[in-house]
Amino acid sequence: MISIKNLSFGYQKKQLLFKDLNLDLKAGHIYGLLGKNGAGKTSLLKNIAGLVFPKKGICTVNGHTPSDRRPSFLEDIFYLPEEIFVPDTTADGFVKGTAPFYPRFSSQDHLKYLKDLDVPQFAKLKQLSLGQQKKFMIAFALACNTSVLIMDEPTNGLDIPSKAKFRKIIAGAFREDQLILISTHQVKDLENLIDSVLILHNQQIILNKSNEELSGVLNFGAIPNDDLEKALYYEESFHGAQGILRNQYGTSSRPDLELLFNGVTSENKELINHLNQQ
Repeated sequence: MISIKNLSFGYQKKQLLFKDLNLDLKAGHIYGLLGKNGAGKTSLLKNIAGLVFPKKGICTVNGHTPSDRRPSFLEDIFYLPEEIFVPDTTADGFVKGTAPFYPRFSSQDHLKYLKDLDVPQFAKLKQLSLGQQKKFMIAFALACNTSVLIMDEPTNGLDIPSKAKFRKIIAGAFREDQLILISTHQVKDLENLIDSVLILHNQQIILNKSNEELSGVLNFGAIPNDDLEKALYYEESFHGAQGILRNQYGTSSRPDLELLFNGVTSENKELINHLNQQ
């Protein structure tokens, strides 16, 4: 669905955010895009959505070149930015004016998502809180039923109950012919939702693995002091050392994405080499 080949991009010619970046993403996955502040997560999403254009290389989405901005491309992709803008209209007015651009928009789905997120259907958007505005746009984005849905930091501005509802709604709305790409630095918010992890670091995607692949080759959790020397990566906590070990015995553990991200972006060669060998 999304294919990126040798993509280079930067807002200044001498300062590239990506250099010869390669990435292939397929339908049937909810991808989590992780990276440090300034790594270029938002810029990568905008390249995919056709909002900025690469200096070099190719990006295609469902066979379309995003920079062409063709209607057949735009009607089947939705990009939800971190900082949203809502016009001075009612929620119902926004739907009437915008939904026709998305052929698979479902009013029934939209009303259900609004109800699930506790957002009033006929409110004036400008009078809603920022959190409510964001929940309205999340509901609209999902109701468009596009094959590609891109969300940049969607849980920012949501309270704890709303974050739980967001995860539940995404999981329930997701289709096998769809690709959802979520950029976040709030890893714990989405750890139970995403099924594949992308890490952007030093101008490259340095990790692209499914949770199943990760749990097959790594064990995550508490590490006794006697086993610290075996750890690929660990951090001290109030509950003792938490870390990552090789999965030598085929046991299963849920990936701790925060630990994984810290280990990979600290350029832990032993951990990175182990992952690259799989």
